[in-house]
Amino acid sequence: MKQLLALILIVTIAATACKKDSFITGNANLSTSADTLHFDTVFTSVGSVTHYFRIFNDNDQKLKLRNVSIAGGINSVFKINVDGTPGPAVNNIEIEANDSIYVFVSVKIDPTVENLPFVLKDSIHIQYNNQEKWVQLEAWGQNAHFLRSRLIAANETWTNDKPYVILGGIQVDTNVTLTMQQGCRIYLHADAPFLVDGTLNAIGEKYDSTKIIFRSDRLDDPYRDYPGAWPGIYFRGESKDNQLQYTVIKNAYQGIITTGPSTNANPKVTISESIIDNCYDAGILAVQSNIRAQNCLISNCGKNMILALGGNYNFNHCTSVAYSNNYIQHKDPVLQVTDFIRDGNTVLTGNLTASFSNCIFWADNSIVENEVITAKQGNGTFNVSFQNCLWKLKTNPGNITANNIISNEAPAFDGIDTQKRFYSFRLKDGSPALNKGVASSATIDLDGNPRPVGLPDLGCYEKQ
Repeated sequence: MKQLLALILIVTIAATACKKDSFITGNANLSTSADTLHFDTVFTSVGSVTHYFRIFNDNDQKLKLRNVSIAGGINSVFKINVDGTPGPAVNNIEIEANDSIYVFVSVKIDPTVENLPFVLKDSIHIQYNNQEKWVQLEAWGQNAHFLRSRLIAANETWTNDKPYVILGGIQVDTNVTLTMQQGCRIYLHADAPFLVDGTLNAIGEKYDSTKIIFRSDRLDDPYRDYPGAWPGIYFRGESKDNQLQYTVIKNAYQGIITTGPSTNANPKVTISESIIDNCYDAGILAVQSNIRAQNCLISNCGKNMILALGGNYNFNHCTSVAYSNNYIQHKDPVLQVTDFIRDGNTVLTGNLTASFSNCIFWADNSIVENEVITAKQGNGTFNVSFQNCLWKLKTNPGNITANNIISNEAPAFDGIDTQKRFYSFRLKDGSPALNKGVASSATIDLDGNPRPVGLPDLGCYEKQ
């Protein structure tokens, strides 16, 4: 009897093993990790990141896929690789029981005469056991002006007909002016600094379609929101009379870097109604330079604002704010002002004049106690003043004058959700920053909305 039971058990195990080793026939259960793959804006001739999905064999037996192919064939803008084998069609793919394989999909769009975005679609056809399944593909394409390692040696104007994609960097030569029309979009690759030795005029308008945008050329998730995706804008040496208005600079390593003083009576860089956001290091880094800024938002950068080795600065109705999030942990003050820098064992110093009026300096979700830091080591001019500002700190900055300051009262921003990356730094009803400003030359706010004749609100936004 025992021998009979043993024989039955052996036969059962063998039958089960054979069943798992054999291919399922007839109706089979197959699923995919996605029904549609979406590719965000892909610039013509550049290509995009590769997306993928998985094909699951939801059966207790092996499954053979007769064919996985791109419906558009060899002429499709989409390319596939199925479990290590390139397409456009791959045949006789085996998937073990309760296992899966990867299908990688990339897209490259050829240049087109169209200036506006266009949608390209295709599909992947999966055939097995006289059954079939489809995965849809969709990509937004965009033609662009492509510039690689370009020196602008004569005055030039960029139009807003198509985006500008910068590879390898741009340099505006000394005594040369680059003018950007409102609505220009500039997308920069990881190897593409924007160097200005001459003059940059980037004057937009208040509407989203008319603002000037500088950002990374990676528009696909999750890369579109990564900080440090391109180097930044550098105003160097003899650069002068630069103007940025209704301009957005985002996702750079450093947003604006300006070195050296102005060569004339004007500020080296004038920034108004502009946003510098999500930069990995400094949003604004100025070394012995000259900036005038009004109605600007510097937000969620590693080191929002650093003004070092002296210089001449005027900030009015600006908001410098940071919240720790999944990309950048807030570890440094949102404003650092010094009259020195260290070069090895040597301390270099310079004269410093800086005024901040109607500004907000705030951060949250961090360990930083003092969001405003000033430091003096030189024997020259050190004239730093704060007038009608709101800040968060434990110890008052030294060597400054400060009047009508609101300390350690949360500004009551309109809405913050770090998990969803939603930040609205407009002011809510009841904010301590409402009607606490001092009259100035600013007649509008960052949105282009009017400021009152009487007492304005603090920060870059006026409560309407």
